[in-house]
Amino acid sequence: MKLKSLLFTAYLFLFISPFAMAENADNDFNQGVTAYKQKNHVQAAKFFDTACNAGHAQACYNLGLLYTENQGVKQNYAKAKMLFEKACNRGIAQSCHDIGILYGQGLGIKQDDTLAVEFFEKSCNGNYTKGCHNLGFMYSQGQGVKQDYAKAKILYEKSCNDNFAESCFNLATLYGKGQVVKRDMVQANKLFEKSCNNGFAQGCHNIGYSYYEGQGVKQDYAKAKIFYEKACNGNNASGCRNLAGLYYDGKGVQQNFSAAKKYYNKACDLGDKEVCKYMKKTQ
Repeated sequence: MKLKSLLFTAYLFLFISPFAMAENADNDFNQGVTAYKQKNHVQAAKFFDTACNAGHAQACYNLGLLYTENQGVKQNYAKAKMLFEKACNRGIAQSCHDIGILYGQGLGIKQDDTLAVEFFEKSCNGNYTKGCHNLGFMYSQGQGVKQDYAKAKILYEKSCNDNFAESCFNLATLYGKGQVVKRDMVQANKLFEKSCNNGFAQGCHNIGYSYYEGQGVKQDYAKAKIFYEKACNGNNASGCRNLAGLYYDGKGVQQNFSAAKKYYNKACDLGDKEVCKYMKKTQ
């Protein structure tokens, strides 16, 4: 009787509706998300694992992230890659991108730029903006592919149009250096400002420098100050250094040596070695 009962149970299990299985996987995934938000990473990992084994692609990806971050499970990049591959093969473009990161940095696997490019491309084709950006970077640097600024430009444009700040900055750099396109500081400045407005501090510094020098825009120390200040607030050392210089020289602002010292010190704290040497000499 026991044997028949066990066989019957197995028979029922094999014929559970795929819709019911999907619903159960969603429930486990949602419980995993709740547990993670409650900082119960061990429980989150268990729920994601159950959902992943039931075919929930996003759960596989989330569990892979836990393995990369050493949260709820012991850090294991090789295990993360296996989980990312499951999710990638099921259409999670961000997971394809993260496999590219693992190959690019050689985490848990042998470093391989060619394979990194392959997965960045797959994620970009899945409309994951950061994948397009990183693929553009690989083309601009000639890593894993033949250097091709024209392709880099197309990819940077695609992700910049999605307001990815770093892509706008890199596209601006192509215009500023005249790579692929004719050198155009007016267009470069528009893109530097867009990257700044989307939170990229180096972009704020660069548009500030253009206003300071009058490159592609009318020279305007007051506007330079505004952008240097944004850059400095974003912990960009060069922004702090140049903002200090404006206060020291009284350009665009009222001369203020105390403010200059404050921003020079911040630039030093952010790693500007030249400023650190200067500050030591003046103390």
